[in-house]
Order: sequence, then C-alpha cells, then structure tokens
Amino acid sequence: MTQEELQKKLRASAEEEYQKFSSALVPGVKNMLGIRLPKLRVLARGMAKEEWREYLSWDCFLYFEEVMIQGMILGYAEAPIGELLQYAAGFIPRIDNWSVNDSFCTTFHAAKKNRARVWEFLMRYQNSHREYEIRVVAVMLMSHFLVPEYIERVLAVLKNLDTEPYYASMAVAWAFAAAWAKYPEETKHCLVTGDGIALDKKTAIRMLQKCIESRRIPEKEKDWMRTERSRIRRRNA
Repeated sequence: MTQEELQKKLRASAEEEYQKFSSALVPGVKNMLGIRLPKLRVLARGMAKEEWREYLSWDCFLYFEEVMIQGMILGYAEAPIGELLQYAAGFIPRIDNWSVNDSFCTTFHAAKKNRARVWEFLMRYQNSHREYEIRVVAVMLMSHFLVPEYIERVLAVLKNLDTEPYYASMAVAWAFAAAWAKYPEETKHCLVTGDGIALDKKTAIRMLQKCIESRRIPEKEKDWMRTERSRIRRRNA
C-alpha cells in the first residue's frame, strides 16, 4: 500500500461528527480526519503483515491518523525486539500529543515478552524533560510493567520523573493510580510520608482524583484520599 492509498482509505473512514468530538479532546491537532480507534487498529494490523518497515520510513504526513497508525504498527509487527526498539526510538520524536503517545504505548505488546530489553530502552528517557518522552515512560510502565518483579522499580522511576509538563504530570498521576489499585501497600509506602504525598501538588491532586474515580479501590481508602486531597488543596493555597 502506498501512502496515497492509505490516505484515500483514511478519508473514506472519516466521520465528521467524530472529528469534532475527537479534535476537542486533543488540543493543537489541526489535521485530524476523525476515525474511530477500532478502524485504525484494523488498518494497522493489516499493514503490520505487509511491508511495515517501508510504512515506518514515511516522515511527511497529511493526517494525524497516519502517525497514529505508525505507532500501532510497532505494536503489531513481528520482528526481533532490538529492531522494534530501534524503530521506536525513531518514532518517539514524532509524538506531539497524548493520543498518539498512549495508543503507541498501550499497543506495544512486545514489552510483555521482553521486559528486560524494553526496561533498559525506557530508562534512556527517565531523566528527560521533554513532555512526551516522559509520558512514554509513564504509560509504558503502567501498561506493561505493573507486575510483582518490577513494581518497586516502577514506583521509584515514576516518583522521579519530571512532572512539570502538563501531559507528563497527567501520565504520572494515571500510572500511580493504576499502581495503587493493583499494589496498594507498595504504592502507599512509596508515596506517603509524614509530610503527605511525595509528589508535587498538582500531580498529587490528579493522582488522588483518579484513585477516587477508580472502581478498584475500596471506599474506605477513598475516604482517606478525599481528606488528603482537601489538605493538599489548602496547602499553599
């Protein structure tokens, strides 16, 4: 499939109302067609069975969805993990919004079979101050590394990521909330000190809000979280 053929398929799948809805959720994206995620996944799976390396070489795009598909192809392609990570390193600089970021990270299922290699790769970015490099680390860890043998390391890395950029902070909050639901004792031990939660104010409030909204966290625990959220809001108000 040529890039022109892909663009034609994308235009045929576009929905005007969905475009209005989706573009409001992804600020700054001006070239979104409005295609539902399942349709993009079908296209990406098919392309991953073809000349996917050629598709990943494309670096000039008309549409947001073309970049989204590139990230998904990395999740569906069959190749040695070293090669996939090499392509991932080339793809990450193209990420400029949370939607492409998260679809790439959550689809990258090779991480579950190659955690040691992927962990080593992600640690290249753990000291980054670039918004979407940080978000890649947080969402990858949340999606593929919340397992017993990695949980302590995951929590330590999340705690030290730069949360100044908005979408980095949101990702760290989301990842900690997911960890709290699955490993409450370990997560609370990592975060809660005598002075409160060891995160910046905004990220701590975002994390507590996501925990409170979670169906996997008991109400008794949420009562403490609501109290802590109020205390943090009052602090330095």
